[in-house]
Amino acid sequence: MIDLNKLINDKQLTSLEENVLQYFIAHIDAVQEMGVRAVAKATFTSPASIIRLSKKLGYSGFTDMYYSLLPIIKKAESIDVDYKENILNIALPRLIPNCSSETTQAFIDNVLLLKQQYIFIYATGFSQITAEYIYKKLLVLGRKEILASGSDSIGVFENNLEDIGAMIVVSKSGETKQVYQKLQTAKEAGIYTVSFTREVENRMGLLSDLNIQIYDFHKLDDRNMLPNLFFPGVLLSFEAIVEHYLNQSND
Repeated sequence: MIDLNKLINDKQLTSLEENVLQYFIAHIDAVQEMGVRAVAKATFTSPASIIRLSKKLGYSGFTDMYYSLLPIIKKAESIDVDYKENILNIALPRLIPNCSSETTQAFIDNVLLLKQQYIFIYATGFSQITAEYIYKKLLVLGRKEILASGSDSIGVFENNLEDIGAMIVVSKSGETKQVYQKLQTAKEAGIYTVSFTREVENRMGLLSDLNIQIYDFHKLDDRNMLPNLFFPGVLLSFEAIVEHYLNQSND
C-alpha cells in the first residue's frame, strides 16, 4: 500500500491528477513502454495534462517522473509483505542499523553529558509522541530540556538559542519542512544536532551531526496507517544509549 501524501507533499493536485498518479503507480511496470499518449488515453486525460502533472510534482517530464518514482515504488512494494514476519520477527540490527558503539558514544558525549545547557527536543505529528517520551526520560536523568512541536511559537526556540547545547529531532521521513528548518537554524547557531530518521538518505540525516537511523517498513505511508516499528525503534535505540550511559556512570 502506497500513501500518495508523501509523493504529493504540499502540491495542490486535482482529483483527476491524483487518479492519474494512482494509475501511474499501479502500472509502473508498463507506463514507460506505454508512453505518455497511452497513459493519457487510459486515464481519460490528455498528454499535456500528464506533462503538467509531472512538472507540478517537480519533474521535467513524463520520463523523468518515471525514472524518479520507479525505485521509490519498487522499494515500497518489496517491503509490503507479511506483517507478522515483519513486526514480530524483525532482527534488531535490521531495525536500528547504525546504532553502533561510535553512534552511542557520540550521543552520550554531546547530549547526555550536558549539564548546564539545555537540550532542545522538537518533533511534529506521531513523532511528537516519541519526542515526549525522550523528554520525560531525560528529565528523570536530571537534564535541562525544552520540548516543542509545530504548534509552539518559534520564539520558544529562537529566544533560547544561546542556552541550547544540543538539539534532538524525530522525523520518520527526515523531510518534514518545519523540523528541517529548526534543524538548519540550530546548525547555523553551532548547536550539536541529532536526528532520528528512517534509514534511507534524507535531508535531516545529511544535515545533522549525528543521524540515528531506524528501519522504516513502509516508506510511502506518511500517515502511519500501516503496522510499523519506526517509532518503537526510536525508543529502543534511545533506551540502548541510556543503558550504555548508565553503565559508564556506574563504572
